[in-house]
Amino acid sequence: MNKKILYWEIGGMFFILFLGSFMHFLFELTGYWAPIGAIAAVNESVWEHLKLGYWPLIFFTLIQYNFIKDEAKNIFLAKLAASLVIIVFIIVFFYSYTPILGEEVLFLDILSFGLAVVLAQFVSYKILTMKRLKKSVSIVSLVGLVIIGLLFILFTYFPPHLPLFQDGLTGEYGIVIHTIYLSTIPFYFLFTF
Repeated sequence: MNKKILYWEIGGMFFILFLGSFMHFLFELTGYWAPIGAIAAVNESVWEHLKLGYWPLIFFTLIQYNFIKDEAKNIFLAKLAASLVIIVFIIVFFYSYTPILGEEVLFLDILSFGLAVVLAQFVSYKILTMKRLKKSVSIVSLVGLVIIGLLFILFTYFPPHLPLFQDGLTGEYGIVIHTIYLSTIPFYFLFTF
Protein backbone atom coordinates (compact mmCIF):
# COMPACT_ATOMS: atom_id res chain seq x y z
CA MET A 1 0.00 0.00 0.00
CA ASN A 2 1.33 3.40 -0.98
CA LYS A 3 0.06 5.73 1.74
CA LYS A 4 1.09 8.92 -0.05
CA ILE A 5 -0.94 8.06 -3.14
CA LEU A 6 -3.80 6.74 -1.01
CA TYR A 7 -4.00 10.02 0.91
CA TRP A 8 -3.90 11.99 -2.32
CA GLU A 9 -6.75 9.91 -3.75
CA ILE A 10 -8.83 10.32 -0.58
CA GLY A 11 -8.15 14.06 -0.68
CA GLY A 12 -9.13 14.02 -4.34
CA MET A 13 -12.42 12.42 -3.45
CA PHE A 14 -13.31 15.33 -1.15
CA PHE A 15 -11.97 17.88 -3.65
CA ILE A 16 -14.09 16.45 -6.49
CA LEU A 17 -17.22 16.20 -4.33
CA PHE A 18 -16.86 19.77 -3.06
CA LEU A 19 -15.88 21.42 -6.33
CA GLY A 20 -18.40 19.40 -8.32
CA SER A 21 -21.18 20.49 -5.96
CA PHE A 22 -20.08 24.12 -6.27
CA MET A 23 -19.88 23.88 -10.06
CA HIS A 24 -23.53 22.84 -10.16
CA PHE A 25 -24.36 26.44 -9.30
CA LEU A 26 -21.43 28.21 -10.98
CA PHE A 27 -23.25 29.01 -14.23
CA GLU A 28 -26.03 30.74 -12.32
CA LEU A 29 -23.59 32.46 -9.94
CA THR A 30 -21.73 34.00 -12.90
CA GLY A 31 -24.96 35.50 -14.23
CA TYR A 32 -25.36 32.75 -16.84
CA TRP A 33 -22.03 33.61 -18.44
CA ALA A 34 -21.88 31.35 -21.49
CA PRO A 35 -18.10 30.64 -21.50
CA ILE A 36 -18.21 29.17 -17.98
CA GLY A 37 -20.72 26.66 -19.35
CA ALA A 38 -17.76 24.79 -20.83
CA ILE A 39 -17.01 23.43 -17.36
CA ALA A 40 -20.14 24.15 -15.27
CA ALA A 41 -23.61 22.65 -15.57
CA VAL A 42 -25.83 24.85 -17.76
CA ASN A 43 -29.04 22.89 -17.26
CA GLU A 44 -30.46 19.92 -15.36
CA SER A 45 -29.67 17.24 -17.95
CA VAL A 46 -27.74 14.10 -17.07
CA TRP A 47 -25.01 15.18 -19.50
CA GLU A 48 -24.42 18.48 -17.75
CA HIS A 49 -24.18 16.72 -14.40
CA LEU A 50 -21.45 14.43 -15.73
CA LYS A 51 -19.22 17.50 -16.10
CA LEU A 52 -19.44 17.98 -12.33
CA GLY A 53 -17.31 14.89 -11.86
CA TYR A 54 -15.06 15.17 -14.90
CA TRP A 55 -13.75 18.73 -14.61
CA PRO A 56 -13.01 18.64 -10.85
CA LEU A 57 -11.17 15.35 -11.45
CA ILE A 58 -9.09 17.03 -14.15
CA PHE A 59 -8.40 20.09 -11.98
CA PHE A 60 -7.37 17.84 -9.09
CA THR A 61 -5.08 15.86 -11.39
CA LEU A 62 -3.31 19.07 -12.42
CA ILE A 63 -2.64 19.82 -8.75
CA GLN A 64 -1.79 16.24 -7.80
CA TYR A 65 0.50 15.44 -10.71
CA ASN A 66 3.63 17.26 -9.50
CA PHE A 67 3.36 15.72 -6.04
CA ILE A 68 2.98 12.07 -7.08
CA LYS A 69 4.53 11.83 -10.57
CA ASP A 70 7.72 10.17 -9.33
CA GLU A 71 6.06 7.32 -7.48
CA ALA A 72 2.67 6.97 -9.15
CA LYS A 73 2.37 4.88 -12.26
CA ASN A 74 0.00 5.17 -15.18
CA ILE A 75 -1.35 8.57 -14.10
CA PHE A 76 -3.22 9.32 -17.32
CA LEU A 77 -4.71 5.83 -17.50
CA ALA A 78 -5.79 6.11 -13.85
CA LYS A 79 -7.52 9.41 -14.47
CA LEU A 80 -9.11 8.27 -17.73
CA ALA A 81 -10.47 5.19 -15.96
CA ALA A 82 -11.71 7.35 -13.06
CA SER A 83 -13.49 9.76 -15.39
CA LEU A 84 -15.12 6.87 -17.26
CA VAL A 85 -16.22 5.31 -13.97
CA ILE A 86 -17.93 8.56 -12.98
CA ILE A 87 -19.61 8.95 -16.36
CA VAL A 88 -20.80 5.37 -16.72
CA PHE A 89 -21.85 4.97 -13.08
CA ILE A 90 -24.00 8.11 -13.05
CA ILE A 91 -25.65 7.29 -16.38
CA VAL A 92 -26.39 3.67 -15.43
CA PHE A 93 -27.60 4.65 -11.95
CA PHE A 94 -29.91 7.38 -13.28
CA TYR A 95 -31.39 5.33 -16.11
CA SER A 96 -31.86 2.37 -13.77
CA TYR A 97 -33.75 4.06 -10.97
CA THR A 98 -35.90 6.57 -12.91
CA PRO A 99 -37.89 3.96 -14.87
CA ILE A 100 -38.53 2.06 -11.64
CA LEU A 101 -39.65 5.09 -9.62
CA GLY A 102 -41.11 6.99 -12.56
CA GLU A 103 -39.40 10.24 -11.56
CA GLU A 104 -36.09 11.83 -10.68
CA VAL A 105 -35.20 11.90 -7.00
CA LEU A 106 -32.69 14.53 -5.92
CA PHE A 107 -31.34 12.44 -3.05
CA LEU A 108 -30.60 9.54 -5.41
CA ASP A 109 -28.90 11.85 -7.91
CA ILE A 110 -26.65 13.23 -5.17
CA LEU A 111 -26.01 9.71 -3.87
CA SER A 112 -25.02 8.50 -7.33
CA PHE A 113 -22.57 11.38 -7.71
CA GLY A 114 -20.98 10.58 -4.35
CA LEU A 115 -20.76 6.85 -5.02
CA ALA A 116 -19.35 7.46 -8.50
CA VAL A 117 -16.59 9.68 -7.14
CA VAL A 118 -15.66 7.24 -4.36
CA LEU A 119 -15.55 4.33 -6.82
CA ALA A 120 -13.58 6.41 -9.34
CA GLN A 121 -10.94 7.34 -6.78
CA PHE A 122 -10.63 3.70 -5.71
CA VAL A 123 -10.09 2.64 -9.33
CA SER A 124 -7.61 5.48 -9.80
CA TYR A 125 -5.64 4.38 -6.73
CA LYS A 126 -5.48 0.79 -7.96
CA ILE A 127 -4.15 1.84 -11.37
CA LEU A 128 -1.71 4.36 -9.88
CA THR A 129 -0.16 1.64 -7.73
CA MET A 130 0.01 -1.23 -10.23
CA LYS A 131 3.06 -1.90 -12.38
CA ARG A 132 3.94 0.70 -14.98
CA LEU A 133 2.48 0.08 -18.43
CA LYS A 134 3.94 1.09 -21.79
CA LYS A 135 4.30 4.78 -22.59
CA SER A 136 1.87 4.33 -25.47
CA VAL A 137 -0.88 3.54 -22.92
CA SER A 138 -0.23 6.89 -21.24
CA ILE A 139 -0.36 8.72 -24.55
CA VAL A 140 -3.62 7.07 -25.60
CA SER A 141 -5.06 7.73 -22.13
CA LEU A 142 -4.13 11.41 -22.29
CA VAL A 143 -5.72 11.69 -25.71
CA GLY A 144 -8.84 10.02 -24.30
CA LEU A 145 -9.02 12.53 -21.46
CA VAL A 146 -8.70 15.43 -23.89
CA ILE A 147 -11.38 13.99 -26.18
CA ILE A 148 -13.82 13.62 -23.28
CA GLY A 149 -13.16 17.24 -22.26
CA LEU A 150 -13.70 18.46 -25.82
CA LEU A 151 -16.96 16.50 -26.04
CA PHE A 152 -18.19 18.10 -22.82
CA ILE A 153 -17.46 21.53 -24.26
CA LEU A 154 -18.87 20.78 -27.71
CA PHE A 155 -22.10 19.19 -26.47
CA THR A 156 -22.71 22.02 -24.02
CA TYR A 157 -23.04 24.47 -26.89
CA PHE A 158 -24.26 22.04 -29.56
CA PRO A 159 -26.19 19.33 -27.70
CA PRO A 160 -27.69 16.43 -29.65
CA HIS A 161 -31.43 16.16 -29.19
CA LEU A 162 -31.27 12.96 -27.16
CA PRO A 163 -32.64 12.26 -23.67
CA LEU A 164 -29.15 12.34 -22.12
CA PHE A 165 -28.84 16.02 -23.08
CA GLN A 166 -32.40 17.14 -22.29
CA ASP A 167 -33.04 19.35 -19.28
CA GLY A 168 -35.41 17.39 -17.05
CA LEU A 169 -37.12 20.55 -15.84
CA THR A 170 -37.65 22.56 -19.03
CA GLY A 171 -37.33 19.97 -21.79
CA GLU A 172 -34.75 22.24 -23.45
CA TYR A 173 -31.24 21.39 -24.64
CA GLY A 174 -27.97 23.22 -23.90
CA ILE A 175 -28.02 26.87 -22.90
CA VAL A 176 -31.47 28.35 -23.18
CA ILE A 177 -31.04 31.83 -24.66
CA HIS A 178 -33.86 33.42 -22.66
CA THR A 179 -32.08 32.55 -19.39
CA ILE A 180 -28.95 34.46 -20.32
CA TYR A 181 -28.52 38.04 -19.16
CA LEU A 182 -28.12 40.63 -21.90
CA SER A 183 -24.46 41.27 -21.03
CA THR A 184 -23.53 37.67 -21.85
CA ILE A 185 -25.33 37.37 -25.17
CA PRO A 186 -22.22 38.34 -27.22
CA PHE A 187 -20.24 35.56 -25.49
CA TYR A 188 -23.06 33.10 -26.12
CA PHE A 189 -22.98 33.81 -29.83
CA LEU A 190 -19.20 33.36 -29.93
CA PHE A 191 -19.71 29.77 -28.80
CA THR A 192 -22.79 28.97 -30.88
CA PHE A 193 -21.74 30.18 -34.33
